[in-house]
Amino acid sequence: MTEERNERLIELERPPLTETAILVRLILPGDDPREVEDSLEEMRRLTWTAGAGVAATLVQRRARPCPGTLIGKGKLETLSAACEEHEAGLVIFDCDLTPSQGANIGDTLGVKVVDRTQLILDIFALRAQSNEGKHQVELAQLEYLLPRLTGRGSAMMRQQGGIGVRGPGEQKLEVDRRVVRERIRRFKAELEGTRKRRRIQRKRRIEGGIGTVALVGYTNAGKSSLLNALTNAGAFVEDKLFATLDTTTRRRELPSGREVTFTDTVGFIRNLPHSLVAAFRATLEEVNEADVLLMVVDASHAAAEEHMKAVRAVLDEIGVGEKPAVLALNKMDIATPMQAHELEARFGHGVRVSARTGQGIEELLRAVDANLTPQRSRVRLRIPQHKGSVVARVHKCGRVIQQDYEDNVVVLEAEVDAPLRRQLADYIV
Repeated sequence: MTEERNERLIELERPPLTETAILVRLILPGDDPREVEDSLEEMRRLTWTAGAGVAATLVQRRARPCPGTLIGKGKLETLSAACEEHEAGLVIFDCDLTPSQGANIGDTLGVKVVDRTQLILDIFALRAQSNEGKHQVELAQLEYLLPRLTGRGSAMMRQQGGIGVRGPGEQKLEVDRRVVRERIRRFKAELEGTRKRRRIQRKRRIEGGIGTVALVGYTNAGKSSLLNALTNAGAFVEDKLFATLDTTTRRRELPSGREVTFTDTVGFIRNLPHSLVAAFRATLEEVNEADVLLMVVDASHAAAEEHMKAVRAVLDEIGVGEKPAVLALNKMDIATPMQAHELEARFGHGVRVSARTGQGIEELLRAVDANLTPQRSRVRLRIPQHKGSVVARVHKCGRVIQQDYEDNVVVLEAEVDAPLRRQLADYIV
């Protein structure tokens, strides 16, 4: 194998952004070439989203990673020369580095070194708007930084801002690791309070007979745009990765007359950092508690199948992989029928929609309705007439088949879902 095949430097046009970066990828035996290229393209987009341009990409093949520097001493010299040639002050690795690897590489190169997880955390810190979102991101950053603080003083002093240092601020954190642990404890307590408030809100929705639908999907699949098309939510939309970090919930009446809430959630990505999954547990509980998942996929994307696999992997990780789901093949205004057909052949029937043009929205609502309706069961109820609010709830949230009166009791034959059935347990004959 020639040196050219072992290592290649791909030149890219340098965009007018705030920082210039070199992207590094280690290829190991068994890595799929297509997945490698897809991952590199995704890293370029992540880098652009964070505010930097990729001047060059260094790809190296090895039988196994170097324990100390991942890519070895010789390749570090090549990387150092590339940084000097392109005047790059940032090196981004398309993988996760151990604390020692990050420190060793940074000391050798004399520039900022960021791995995949740190880049994603940095984007989250940049995009978070609400206090809850900011706290969730900072918690993930603190837990990422804690094992990396020792011995990084000189490297931190070189970092004057930009990618990799947004959020809690490493120079201050290094002063006392106890401060970091205390902040982690405080943020976890605050987010636990958020979880409790959300549980109360969900309980109220259940008591009101309102169904819940969570939009899930790969980042930039068009979830926020679809939420806007379904509910006129006015959610923030931008053609960047992780444009949405904070949940947005809106109500909508389905064709059957049943009222549901649609909730937009944070986008997933392949190899989503476990620290983010843990930190965003309060937000992801909206997915756990949903009656139906609306799985949104960008049908026009060349890597749509890989995106779906990544989404399902995260859903399995948080324990909702078997939850009822509707597949929305989004962006059909630019996708081809063949692309949609291939996705349906792999993942089952989907509803072909376009959040931009409105194509398929009514069919999508009917599909969501159908996934909620089969959960209803038939019951016979005897409700005292003075409990008019209970009777009204059955009419609003269930389907009344027959209504009679016996003395001071309203007798109902109705179809109700599981949550409403539990609320009516005292009145079921």
